Amino acid sequence: MAPLPGAELVQRPLQLYRYLLRCCRQLPTKGIREHYKHAVRQSFRVHSDEDNPERIQQIIKRAIEDADWIMNKVGAWLRSTCELGQ
Repeated sequence: MAPLPGAELVQRPLQLYRYLLRCCRQLPTKGIREHYKHAVRQSFRVHSDEDNPERIQQIIKRAIEDADWIMNKVGAWLRSTCELGQ
């Protein structure tokens, strides 16, 4: 699974939130989708009082890297599952 296009356009927390939820919609099972949607929401609650622009950009960069990693991990899992089924 490739990361969604548009990650390079994410500059603000709300844009990040929407991007991450779109990534969640691409995940293969309902359980996995719900798990990561919950994690995204919790993370936004935890960081909601952050007002340092540098720190916000660090958080955005790390969240996009983490989302890319998860999407790649799930993609590898799906490929291996399909190979086993053949």
